[in-house]
Amino acid sequence: MLFTIPVEEHTAERVREILDGHPEVKFVSLVGLDIGGHDTDEKIPVGLFKKDMEQFFRQGVQTDGSSVVLPRIAVLNNARVDIIPDLSVNWYVDYNFDQLDMAPNAPVGTLRIPSYLVHNDIHTVGSRVILKNAIEAMDKGLRRLLAENPYVFDYLPFRSADEIEAVELTAATELEFWVKTPDDKADLEQLSASQTMKEQYWKRTIGPVRSALEMSLILLDKYGFEVEMGHKEVGGVKAKLGHSGEFDHVMEQLEIDWKYSLAMQAADNENQVKYVVKDVFRRYGLDVTFMAKPVEGVAGNGEHTHMGVAAKLKDGRRVNLFSPLDPERDYMSPIGFGALMGLLKNYEVAEAFIASTNDALNRLKPGFEAPVCVVASIGHSVDIPSRNRTVLAGLVRDKMNPLSTRFELRSPTPKNNTYLVLAVCYAAMLDGIRAALEAGKSPRELEQALSKEYGEEAFYLEKDRVYRSEKHIYDEYTQEERDRCFGKAPLTVWESIQALDRYPDKVQVLMEDGVFDETTLLSYKEAVIDQWVLELHSRIIPETMSLVRECRKLHEDHSCTDYDLMNWSRVQDLRVYLGQDKIEKKSLLTRIKMELNNGEYEKASALQLEMAEKARALVEGYIEYKKNLL
Repeated sequence: MLFTIPVEEHTAERVREILDGHPEVKFVSLVGLDIGGHDTDEKIPVGLFKKDMEQFFRQGVQTDGSSVVLPRIAVLNNARVDIIPDLSVNWYVDYNFDQLDMAPNAPVGTLRIPSYLVHNDIHTVGSRVILKNAIEAMDKGLRRLLAENPYVFDYLPFRSADEIEAVELTAATELEFWVKTPDDKADLEQLSASQTMKEQYWKRTIGPVRSALEMSLILLDKYGFEVEMGHKEVGGVKAKLGHSGEFDHVMEQLEIDWKYSLAMQAADNENQVKYVVKDVFRRYGLDVTFMAKPVEGVAGNGEHTHMGVAAKLKDGRRVNLFSPLDPERDYMSPIGFGALMGLLKNYEVAEAFIASTNDALNRLKPGFEAPVCVVASIGHSVDIPSRNRTVLAGLVRDKMNPLSTRFELRSPTPKNNTYLVLAVCYAAMLDGIRAALEAGKSPRELEQALSKEYGEEAFYLEKDRVYRSEKHIYDEYTQEERDRCFGKAPLTVWESIQALDRYPDKVQVLMEDGVFDETTLLSYKEAVIDQWVLELHSRIIPETMSLVRECRKLHEDHSCTDYDLMNWSRVQDLRVYLGQDKIEKKSLLTRIKMELNNGEYEKASALQLEMAEKARALVEGYIEYKKNLL
């Protein structure tokens, strides 16, 4: 079976030869990504593709702008969008294991080709080109900064910017996901108790979960992803063996990690990994969700994102530009410190691309390792690596392996658009590198600036903020101290996206060197707000109303106690407040819909927070009410 067509094979003659040798590949799909991170998929018969391959390479296929999320760009009266193959990344074959082609006795495959979206033959648009812009901006910008600030070579293992053949942005993601038996509902008390007692973390998998995980790892290695590990995460409960001899009531959290790649390839790889994982687990009768918070009250799915910057030198060496020349003395080079400072200083606007959905914000709440405070850990000393799991960003380093130095950003989730996450983070890093190098700062001076106290002046960072802490953020700071030192985290999508209006100077960082333009930013903002409004109106409010209706009276008046009556009264008051209109007063859910319909998004955002609080109180109150009933 064919799994990958690598970059070096992307000539029409060679691709045609490969496909001729693999008759199980029946279709070709050009995979473009819009501003919302949705990928296109179409089934082009492989015979047609082979016949007109040169034309497909040049012109791709055309789609209607209404089929992709590109507001303000591909509008109804100007909707032409072409999907053009990217020849610079690996291509993967997506197999349908439920459909066998009898001749080669193999699953039917579709060659998926990552592609760019081009509007009106002129403008390349969508998520992949934004990351491409960020990669090019870092390459050009960093080369220029090194040439203009030669002092930095006192801290690097080469002597001139002329020695650089290419600047390489490296990235990797850690994929967490929940698996469960279809139609099973979560037992919150069992899940919470299991999480607190850490009964699942790194435990041995069993039954269909073990089989699906092992098969996923085997398949991912065939794609060349170089899987490093698959294991149980903290969430979940032990599966039960049913009377049929098969496991049921499966509800577990897993993680899969694989080797880093160049930034664009890393984002493409992640997409393919998620498709493989979903397909394999479904074949074992298990549902997979990459939602950030599929079960309220227990661990969510994060996707810790690792980012580094290296220089490929003309003499063949590869140098990590974040690593210090003397790892016994310094944590990082000036480039590394500048990058971390840029990421932290500009994080409010980067967060608009990370905390951009209701689902993501359900996970990004204080407590249980939730990375909501804009602060980094680099280690208690150069001899003790950072292992602080309560901060937003951590420095990963190994004194014995300089190439490993990188940042781990802990806020992204599997549902995030990794192309945009990487793009905005690298744009933010370049801003900090520029400030550090133009100021001529040494690693020691930059470490001192990063470690500044609240209210202390710094050459680049904001005075009334703290940017480094090696403490447990939730145990050693009060909520008031966290808000003061690290800033207030957004609580709704509306609050998150408003950063693009509230911090114009930081938005300008995203527009440096053409990473974003004004139209693209407006397109992204409109797409996020539209999705938030639609989801709130058509999914969250109806689901909350269903919860209200599910919390029914269960007792008979003659067989209950005064305690039951009190508990039910509290539950009923919440039910009415949330979901039942009166002539003189509308319910909370109705008021939210009214504000959304009127475009009063600030008010709707505030009411959404109240709805979440009341719904949580309703669930807790109803559980307490049921517990006492005989």
